[in-house]
Amino acid sequence: MRAVEIFAGSGGLALGVSAAGFSHDAVIEFDKYACATIRANQKRRIQPVVNWPLFEGDISEFDFSSISEGLDLLCGGPPCQPFSLAGKSLGRLDNRDMFPEAVRAVRELRPRAFVFENVKGLLRTSHLTYVEYVRLQLTSPQLRRRHGEKWKEHRSRLERAFTKGSLNDQTYRVIIHPVNATDYGVPQHRNRVFIIGIRSDLEVEWSFPMPTHSREELLISKFITKEYWERHQISRKRRQTISQSLRDRLRKLSTEGSEIRLDRWRTIRDAFADLPPPAKSERLESIANHRFIPGARPYAGHCGSEIDEPAKTLKAGDHGVPGGENMMIHRNGKVRYFTVREKARLQTFPDSIHFEGPWTATTRQLGNAVPVLLSSVIAKSIRAALNKT
Repeated sequence: MRAVEIFAGSGGLALGVSAAGFSHDAVIEFDKYACATIRANQKRRIQPVVNWPLFEGDISEFDFSSISEGLDLLCGGPPCQPFSLAGKSLGRLDNRDMFPEAVRAVRELRPRAFVFENVKGLLRTSHLTYVEYVRLQLTSPQLRRRHGEKWKEHRSRLERAFTKGSLNDQTYRVIIHPVNATDYGVPQHRNRVFIIGIRSDLEVEWSFPMPTHSREELLISKFITKEYWERHQISRKRRQTISQSLRDRLRKLSTEGSEIRLDRWRTIRDAFADLPPPAKSERLESIANHRFIPGARPYAGHCGSEIDEPAKTLKAGDHGVPGGENMMIHRNGKVRYFTVREKARLQTFPDSIHFEGPWTATTRQLGNAVPVLLSSVIAKSIRAALNKT
């Protein structure tokens, strides 16, 4: 099956889509460092990156007519800064809002399905009216905005066409689904929103994949079976403790057999288990992108991620790492920044993928990325549904 990736970044979403069995007709990205990362891995002949036709530039300048008809999947992560809780959250007023280009891509490519990812701030009350407008546009991309038509007027016209049922088969059935990546095996709390559409004429039944991992199972493995501590050879005095009442509830939960048992959440310790300590200099690096970054210190409300829990959300930061973020806190209270390789593991990138650019650029690439494992789960589910047509 064929795919096109827009707003590709360093390729987290595209890697998951490739792992699901799609081949890319185009991979489109604007950021020079993200493109440098993709090209560096192509030069190293890393699969599947080596086969990606990369277009570096503004998506508004990309001619989608160069893509042959019959595209199966369109994917991308439109810039999240207009909707991020950490930014000014200007939404449609932010000139970085690229949802209009995402709608254009759907209209001109007419893929069988599309997947767009963004931050959970997209669903803030202040953005809901605009998000509904985006959903209506994606539902009926052929009803494009007229010259001089205000966006609220366009939204009203879309609503009238939708409620009247006058749309033809060039429509999409669109789902907006919030998700926490930890529930799918990613060792990081990453709350995101996926906008997924499947073309109506296909008459495909699809639902978002069910979670595969749970917090309860992590607690059971720590405090009932002790499997977590034993796996990592952690002595009793270094283990976390809980109250007896919580232990009793977990013991009862572990013996209930009425529900399907999920895997446990993965932690930072799980993700880094086979990594050596970070190198103190580039000359001593035995693993690419695994070099110690000095200067980490906690701030009020920004004290790092505990090693025996999933990491907090990796941040991109407009000017590098926000103070007190993207750090790990050990059981003895010491903190340090995650290395680039460690952040890549928290985003479930394979170790074969190397990242180019200064530390601030690699931080931005990884802070903006879609976890590879999560994108693979979604893409495989969509591929299976499309295969039934």
